[in-house]
Amino acid sequence: MRSLPLILVARLLPVAVLAAAGVAMTTSGDSDAHATPASPSPHPSAPATGSAAPRYAKPPTEACAALPEALVKELVPGAEPAGNELKSSDLSRRTGCNWHALHGFDYRWLDISYDVSDVARAKGKGGSAVSGLGDDASVTEETTEDDGQGIREAVVTVHQDNATVTVTYNGGDFESHKAAGTDAIRKGAISAAKEAVTALDD
Repeated sequence: MRSLPLILVARLLPVAVLAAAGVAMTTSGDSDAHATPASPSPHPSAPATGSAAPRYAKPPTEACAALPEALVKELVPGAEPAGNELKSSDLSRRTGCNWHALHGFDYRWLDISYDVSDVARAKGKGGSAVSGLGDDASVTEETTEDDGQGIREAVVTVHQDNATVTVTYNGGDFESHKAAGTDAIRKGAISAAKEAVTALDD
């Protein structure tokens, strides 16, 4: 039996490696903790204006439920629809899920992640713009080859208010050793991103 290419072994390593490391969330210190108190004022201070509360208090609790089962089956044939939840160190800030399967000789990997911050995110750099998705969205594409096996990958990054949604989708044919088609991977990643963003408000 032919051994699987190194890239497949790497792709199939448990996501628990990332999850075990966790996500180190940092909080800014209180720079005014030791500041000299201001002089008393005869008038109470007016409340701050122009700083609306963030739209999202936390990411979807069950990220694997963000995508319809039919879409998972379409994009990752042979994968368990339930997916593999990301075990983040702070589920109030980051959640995620991935699906992967080797269906015959056709390999696919799909990953979605949510990252919620205290403030709205600035527009990211790089990639091609994706219209009609979140406040702004972009997609980057790359084809790699390892041990003679081609893999095509698309990454969609969406910013919506204080949430960032990232979708990674890739694949290749392990019989022909060719990377998956550009159109299929790009469209698949964008389709998954649309569903993932919709789940923010569900």
